Amino acid sequence: MNIVDKTLNYVKSITAQIISNAGSGHTGSSLGISAIMLALFKNHYNFDVSDTDFMNRDRLVLSSGHACPVYYTLLSMFGFDVSLQDLKNLRVLGSKTPGHPEYRVTDGVEVSTGPLGQGVANAVGLAIAQTLMAEKFNCVGFSIINNYTYCLVGDGDLMEGVAQEACSLAGNLKLNKLILLYDANDVTIDGSVNLSNKENIAKKFKAMGWNVIKCRKGNDFYACSRAIARAKKSDKPTLVIFKTTIGIGTDKEGTSSIHGVALNSEELKTFNKKLGIEESFYIPNDVRDYCMSSSRRGKLNHEKWNQDLAVYATSNPDLYRQFVNFFDRKRVDIDKLARSSYKWEGLSGRELNHIILNEFASKLPQLIGGTADLMHSTGAYIENGGHYNTGNRRGRNIHFGVREHAMSAIVNGISLYEDFIPFCSTFLSFANYMYPSIRLACSMKLNVMYFFTHDSIFVGQDGISHQPIEQLSQLRSFIGLKVFRSCDANELLAGYDYALTNNGPVAFVLSRQPMGVVEGLYDEARQGGYIIKPAQKEAEVVIFATGSEVKLALNVAKELEKKHSVSVVSMPCIELFEEQTQAYKNKVLQKSAKLRVAIEASNDKIWHKYVGENGLIIGVNDYQGSGKGEEVYSKAGFNEKDIVKAITKRL
Repeated sequence: MNIVDKTLNYVKSITAQIISNAGSGHTGSSLGISAIMLALFKNHYNFDVSDTDFMNRDRLVLSSGHACPVYYTLLSMFGFDVSLQDLKNLRVLGSKTPGHPEYRVTDGVEVSTGPLGQGVANAVGLAIAQTLMAEKFNCVGFSIINNYTYCLVGDGDLMEGVAQEACSLAGNLKLNKLILLYDANDVTIDGSVNLSNKENIAKKFKAMGWNVIKCRKGNDFYACSRAIARAKKSDKPTLVIFKTTIGIGTDKEGTSSIHGVALNSEELKTFNKKLGIEESFYIPNDVRDYCMSSSRRGKLNHEKWNQDLAVYATSNPDLYRQFVNFFDRKRVDIDKLARSSYKWEGLSGRELNHIILNEFASKLPQLIGGTADLMHSTGAYIENGGHYNTGNRRGRNIHFGVREHAMSAIVNGISLYEDFIPFCSTFLSFANYMYPSIRLACSMKLNVMYFFTHDSIFVGQDGISHQPIEQLSQLRSFIGLKVFRSCDANELLAGYDYALTNNGPVAFVLSRQPMGVVEGLYDEARQGGYIIKPAQKEAEVVIFATGSEVKLALNVAKELEKKHSVSVVSMPCIELFEEQTQAYKNKVLQKSAKLRVAIEASNDKIWHKYVGENGLIIGVNDYQGSGKGEEVYSKAGFNEKDIVKAITKRL
């Protein structure tokens, strides 16, 4: 038996063993893609196990995250920090080998995957980032950035809408360094793919502007390697369709019954006998050497890159200086901006954000992003930044089209490439389309900014479909997402300060209508919540508010103060407020007050926590009609007269 076949057999055997040892996992696709993955690792995938953050490394995204057992096996065999013991601990709590790939948990894993289709869009983002870097820093004689992005996908991945959205955009952008490796085994959990999907994938991708290569021997190492080599020569993104057999070599091969099960001891024994393997959790020296020769090649490639970079630095000092500075997040003088924020009083949230975004963009070249076909509606674009397209890879404004889900997943990929600070934007009422991607951004602690405008029922005439009533409570439920609903420029700047100095995504919730003159406090807003207007003596009434409702709360307090002692608390970011010391929170909450009131144009029940059982919440508990924003807002109870009356009655 030659070394290639022997190695492939051990890949299959160890993969099946670790799944059986765990008692659960996805044997079918893990075995089905073993030849594809081995061919990729052995002959094409550029990596350095001694420095897995090597900038010009190829990126590999396992969008079919359930097939991670074979991924972990190959990482171990090729010298990544994944031991045989780690393989034995597959799916064990706290191990390096969780049930789906997790970013920052397993050495070599670039992206957390599992929800199908997400990885495809992440890969598109990685490929976009690569073109941006290449265009900005490559020059004649020096291809400093020329890596590929590989993405392993299955039938289920390509059924997901997020994948189709992202692939459509990728074809339009001609991302030729993007290669999808399609495990076309024609089987899903419920049975044959044609139960739900009879479309011609090849024709569909060609129509979207992709190069398509068919490999009819997807379980043959040599055929897989040749197909990948062809894909690397394309001037378009490439889909390589590998016809594979799910669970190949098992008694249940080719059927859905092998999809998500582990082989029992007898089945595993029979399977290994077919492969000619008797050992358990063992890698022969010749197999290990065969794999590690590619790892040594990757290290040499990295060393050669370092040498080229040194020559590049000497030959192109100005460009090299820009290259180095690109990764230096020079702190913008936010304090200075806060001191001059009075210039922007009376603007809407989206107008304020446009100004501030561009202030930061002028100093941070890593800032890049776009909208879901709403650039001028949300104001989330970089003036004079150019439009990113096939003719302008330097453009900083990306036209994602009406593809909210793909947009949010793509910016995750851009964030993962290096030190980019990507943003994306749409109306708050459409945030729901983005939730799966936001959740993954939270789990990976990615530096992504979301700008959600048209933040309340004040949108008015667009009607209930555009009135974001539930969205604030939903966004605040994400673990790790900071949600800033600011009342003025200073509070918005506090949100930017957090986004640029901490890990994790931040959502900025912005009004379409002017917010009035409020004079929020920048330093205090960085605590997430603060007393914006103290009571003249011990507060009898405390009013909590966010965003546009802060101005309303201040007006209400002014009227109430004719008879009562009132303080107003602005809460631009509840999640950040909750991280403060208990002493600070007690000071702001003023629990000794007779009545605590929350005013916010949402139906978020979190306010019960702050106003208590006897408190009063002025919120939105039903969908409102279509009419002028001011009228809808007032009809829903957001007017000074009705709120003063409600508070007085409660007192």
